[in-house]
Amino acid sequence: MSGLVLAVDIGGTKFAVALVDSDGNVRAARRTATPPGGDARALWKALGELVDALLDGAAADGLINGDTAAGGVVDGVGIGCGGPMTWPEGAVSPLNMPGWRGFPLRARLAERFPGVPVRIHNDAVCLAVAEHWRGAGRGSANMLGMVVSTGVGGGLILGGRLIDGGSGNAGHIGHIVVDPGGPPCGCGGRGCLEAIARGPGLAAWAVEQGWTPGAGSPYAEAALAGSAYVEAAAASGRQLAMDAEAGDQIALAAMSRAGRALGLAIASATNLCDLDVVTIGGGLSQAGPLLFDPLEAALRDHTRMEFAQRVRVVPASLGQDAGLVGAAALILAADRYWTH
Repeated sequence: MSGLVLAVDIGGTKFAVALVDSDGNVRAARRTATPPGGDARALWKALGELVDALLDGAAADGLINGDTAAGGVVDGVGIGCGGPMTWPEGAVSPLNMPGWRGFPLRARLAERFPGVPVRIHNDAVCLAVAEHWRGAGRGSANMLGMVVSTGVGGGLILGGRLIDGGSGNAGHIGHIVVDPGGPPCGCGGRGCLEAIARGPGLAAWAVEQGWTPGAGSPYAEAALAGSAYVEAAAASGRQLAMDAEAGDQIALAAMSRAGRALGLAIASATNLCDLDVVTIGGGLSQAGPLLFDPLEAALRDHTRMEFAQRVRVVPASLGQDAGLVGAAALILAADRYWTH
């Protein structure tokens, strides 16, 4: 055995794979764009080629020994993938990847790597696990890890262990209702946190209020350079944050709206679960005080019980490797993050 785990992070815009050691360090990684419009075969082929390239490169560098076509070169495989999925079986149907509908991702990777554990979880859960294991939530026994970007998701840690729920969806804070009369959500409901705070939805609201994208100054562009927004449209969460940074009043109101919705949802989760810390990652979270100040104000307005007042909300710290580190933790720290 190599002492390394293969971590796989499946997203609508990219596939990422890595070899991760027992301390959560990414020793080697490869990424590629998700084949646009790819069918099941094309998507699986792209992933397989990426894994092969990673293992061949690691063998050439002396990180692993043996036949890279054999399963025993790694100690296990951890996978993070967007949902919905059957869990823990791992037949995946990511909403942003129509080529995979009921695709047996876990089973396919188990065939490729026989004799070692192969485990899968929702990508937002893996991000939360990563922050608890090696990131901003380290040392906390009771944590909610959130992702705020093109969607809003999360994972829940209580008593130092990942809470799965009946279907693996515990911690899915994006569908807490924060405004019963609010905008329709993709889930079929109304007023969900995700419907209000996701980047594209927030930008759409701002346009309805009369926002003209592009009012941001060069200063605002520089202030947010390197952020992880992925929306390609001109009226995007990234542009909205830049314009808010430049002082656009509608953009500022939109960021305040998102922050307040997040604060309300976090307050509800804190009052229910007695949380110590909440980490927030994803593209929109990089807007900084524009988002976090109204979030904190709403949170403190709605956490009046003494036990709830101790909760801290902090930015996630692991960046683009978080999904890979969290997927690896399903193998490397299974006593805390795996129950099946």
